[in-house]
Amino acid sequence: MKKTTYFTQSKSVEKMGFIPRSILRTFDRFQRQLWPGIENLVIREFQVSRSQFLVSIQALVYLLLIPLFFNFFGKEFIFKPAVNYFWNTQQSSLFLNPSQEERAFRQVEDFEQRLYFEALIMPPLKEETTKIPNLYFEEKIQKKYLELAVQYNNESIDAVTNLLTDILTVFAFWLVSLFMRPQLSILKSFLTEFLYSFGDTTKSFLLLFITDLFVGFHSPHGWEVFLEFLIQHFGFPENEDFIFLFVATFPVLLDTVIKYWIFRYLNKLSPSTVATYHTMTE
Repeated sequence: MKKTTYFTQSKSVEKMGFIPRSILRTFDRFQRQLWPGIENLVIREFQVSRSQFLVSIQALVYLLLIPLFFNFFGKEFIFKPAVNYFWNTQQSSLFLNPSQEERAFRQVEDFEQRLYFEALIMPPLKEETTKIPNLYFEEKIQKKYLELAVQYNNESIDAVTNLLTDILTVFAFWLVSLFMRPQLSILKSFLTEFLYSFGDTTKSFLLLFITDLFVGFHSPHGWEVFLEFLIQHFGFPENEDFIFLFVATFPVLLDTVIKYWIFRYLNKLSPSTVATYHTMTE
């Protein structure tokens, strides 16, 4: 059984050689057209392509739906009720980290300054009516305190829930990938053939778009937004030094890896695409 699986995987993924596969594939198809019974071969290739397409779509659906189902089920029915009960009964603090406390403090300061500004621009009142605005402002401040308490309490609960749920989702994705190795090999082969079916200009455009998106001139702003989203999503304390260090080093490392991949692998698989890519960048 293991030998059959290994044989299937080895056949579904083409090995890389010194001659580009596009040239070998074109020569092989031209040679096959000279054989007798080419009609049966064309029908067989169509059946194999259709089966490969259906298996690839099935693998994609399983890879997306099963982890999403575990994510939704685990968050709504397991982790969120448990974290909500534990946080509201066993935890006395509203804040998960000092960053939340600092943000809440800044929000309170801004709200009090806005109320103070409103009091300054209000028309002058008589002495017997000055108590009414004071009570009004105190009620608004107390209401704001209550709103912030509920907001950051829910934010802390959501952060812990997101961390546990994402761990479960990654574990579910790993299990699906483990049990679907033959299908994933077929999916990999299908995606490879699909990408290499594009023209050189299209492939160069996609490569240029991806590199500029992740390691281009404007990419640091996108990485900062992405890191801030992850930090708030998981409830980690905000650290500007870590964000600046990550933005200054990771895109450079990623750019080096992409350039090495272009030089080491893509230059052998599709030299015309590399030449078109260098022409577009220049």
